[in-house]
Amino acid sequence: MSTLRAPESLLTATARYVAIITDGNGRWARARQLPVQAGHDAGADTLKARLRDAVELGVEELTVYSFSTENWLRPPEEVRGLISVLAERIARETPQLHRHSVRIRFIGRRAGMAQKLLDAMSSAEALTADNRMITLFIAVNYGGHAEILDAAKSFRGDTERDFRSSLYAPDMHDPDLIIRTGGERRLSNFLLWQSAYSELVFSDALWPDFTRADLERALADFSARQRRFGGR
Repeated sequence: MSTLRAPESLLTATARYVAIITDGNGRWARARQLPVQAGHDAGADTLKARLRDAVELGVEELTVYSFSTENWLRPPEEVRGLISVLAERIARETPQLHRHSVRIRFIGRRAGMAQKLLDAMSSAEALTADNRMITLFIAVNYGGHAEILDAAKSFRGDTERDFRSSLYAPDMHDPDLIIRTGGERRLSNFLLWQSAYSELVFSDALWPDFTRADLERALADFSARQRRFGGR
């Protein structure tokens, strides 16, 4: 991984907070007659590359949908493989990301997750807690409905700000832009509270094929839009 560097100057329309639904790993693997796990490995490589690009393009927070609460419905072998890839790649990549001042946070329900994965997640968060180049939020065992339900159970306030403090990551900014790869046109239970006024870009590229040029096009699309937040 080359040295991460923040841009010297940015246009005011740059999306600083970006979220990606990283869809298409399985289809990418099947199209190449490879095991599904090979697709998840390729997807992890793509995330590493696009994280570097995100820093260079002025993104301050990047949130990726890695494993949803609905993904447990997939074949058990695929679920085990995906969890294994997550645990292994988190452990392997964290030291290098830490050297480049990447802060890593995980959002989602942790109850019932494999201990190996939980240990890797906790270690990554502890090691990178003080880093400031970019924050990488990784959604694991995450669902928007689950997050709102869990927040409601502990909510004791009166305002939206109070409610936000009960979400999985109260310090996460609402995404300016949500990108979904893989050709589908839906949010799939992702960041339902935070996405109220997010701009959406859908890409036909499968996630392992999602390039820097694809990311740049999505950011350029965002910069050409006028955000009104309900106004005129």
